[in-house]
Amino acid sequence: MESELRSTLTELSELREALHELVEKNTTLEIENQRLREHLQEINKPTDGKAKGLSKSRMNLEKLYEEGFHVCNVLYGSRRENDEECAFCLDVIYGERK
Repeated sequence: MESELRSTLTELSELREALHELVEKNTTLEIENQRLREHLQEINKPTDGKAKGLSKSRMNLEKLYEEGFHVCNVLYGSRRENDEECAFCLDVIYGERK
């Protein structure tokens, strides 16, 4: 009977370790899934009306502008103070070119 109890205790200990590993993996996968969902939402978020029809290069400029940098030839690469809009940058991104 004592050996059966030890055997059962060993099995219980192994089951507990396996359960702990499964809980860790589950938590890791839940976090990864959440990050992937957020990433997908960011990729698939609808763009506003201004971005429609922009070339890839203008979309890159728009992204830089939204990150707080000037994309105009006057102040290119410098930070926009307090994220204030710049008419020159907006013209570069959204202006019509002929």
